Amino acid sequence: MSIPNLITLGRILLVPIVVWAIASGAMAVAFVLFLAAGVSDAVDGFLAKRFHMSSVLGAYLDPLADKALIVSIYLTLGINGDIPRWLVILVVSRDILIVGGIMLSWLMGSPLKIRPLLVSKLNTAAQIMFACLILGSLGFHIEATIVKLVLMGLVAALTLLSVAAYLAEWVRHMNSAAERR
Repeated sequence: MSIPNLITLGRILLVPIVVWAIASGAMAVAFVLFLAAGVSDAVDGFLAKRFHMSSVLGAYLDPLADKALIVSIYLTLGINGDIPRWLVILVVSRDILIVGGIMLSWLMGSPLKIRPLLVSKLNTAAQIMFACLILGSLGFHIEATIVKLVLMGLVAALTLLSVAAYLAEWVRHMNSAAERR
């Protein structure tokens, strides 16, 4: 168990605490914990790359921790009515579709090795910025309506583009696997 993996596990353990903070209305606490999770993500990635501490476990844990945090925050904010439920459904559905596609390709005997696409990285960055903006504005009573709307539109657009890109990648992979048979 390497130091980056321990940091990632710590980030996973933060998820229920952040959810509790949001559900309890302690938005300033949720904001600070979310920032701490973001810093820990940067630190574990830096350590893994800089000191050659990358591992197979870390390659699975890191994106799992990121998705667990983002999906949990979006779900909790949606349940609270702090963000539109249609956006929560879009964000969560994207992740379900990606995982479902990977599982289906594996079950069909043609495992798909997924690598993050540029649009997916931009989407994740926009999702994090939007969640951070919402938590910060709620926690510190800052009104940022225009910025929220713009970022929300960006998250929606990038989420849809990401779904389309991964779907195209999946179809291409499955077609080439069928041709090899």
